[in-house]
Amino acid sequence: MPNLTLDRPAAPARGDGPARGRRRPRRVEPRTRAIISPLALSTPWGRFVYWTVLVAVVVVFTLVFVFPLYWMATGAMKTGEEIARMPPTLFPAEPSLDAFLEAWELFDIGLLLWNTSFYAVGGWLFVMAVDVSAAYALSRLRPIFGNVILGGMLATLMIPPMVVLIPLYLTIVDVPILGWHLLNTPWALWFPAAANGFNILLLKRFFDSIPRELLEAASLDGAGPVRILWSVVIPVSRPILGVVSIFTIVNVYRDFVLPLLVLPDSEKMTISVGLSQTAGAVGQNAILAGLTIASIPSIIVFFLFQRHIMAGLTAGGLKG
Repeated sequence: MPNLTLDRPAAPARGDGPARGRRRPRRVEPRTRAIISPLALSTPWGRFVYWTVLVAVVVVFTLVFVFPLYWMATGAMKTGEEIARMPPTLFPAEPSLDAFLEAWELFDIGLLLWNTSFYAVGGWLFVMAVDVSAAYALSRLRPIFGNVILGGMLATLMIPPMVVLIPLYLTIVDVPILGWHLLNTPWALWFPAAANGFNILLLKRFFDSIPRELLEAASLDGAGPVRILWSVVIPVSRPILGVVSIFTIVNVYRDFVLPLLVLPDSEKMTISVGLSQTAGAVGQNAILAGLTIASIPSIIVFFLFQRHIMAGLTAGGLKG
């Protein structure tokens, strides 16, 4: 009989077929660089150590920053004898709010807060008008010697404020060329507040990050430099404008040396100067009460705008 064999198709060689010579790319997992590796955090002991250290650090730093405010507020609720007691008490034995009422009347805090708010609003208006215009000119208009001017402004940040205090005072007493006498006037605080190189630096950095196509489109529509600033740049710069506004207002509330020199009239003092002028005639609990009241506006501003501070400072850091 003939030997009948069935021809079987040969098995395809390794690498034959449509995918010959191709390899599926391996998926590369991103590596996380941290002090503690993800593998260590996946263990119960690693998570325990991580959260213990994190909570301890947060609690310690919170106590370091918050404890002076707590000591000031609770000291206003103590009597003079309890404040002078050694060792000091952490909690008031008999809390009382009488010192706050006494401080409000003795220091005339209502008038001081009104004066400080008036100076803060005026300084904010000057900062918005002068610093925004200067930053826009340096960022978009590109004047001659613009880099030299910007470098001179930034150089002023390296000079301690106490060094220029006497020349600033002499300028306020007798403004060169114009001959103005600005003592006991709000202009003595408004003009120095507007000349702030740090604010100009923040604003210019943000203006540099605005897409050029947006400004060119407004220019093609017939808008001039002033119209572009008002209708395009300022609306998209609200985060950094909010940060500059907060810094300006808080600086007016906390400034002490310059208002002490240029506003000697008791009816025109800021709250920081007014509290120091009357502190020697009242008790320690009344002084602490006045300081607590004076710190409330700054604390409220911080809690209301703390998210805008970080958002505004980082908004112009990346271009995309």
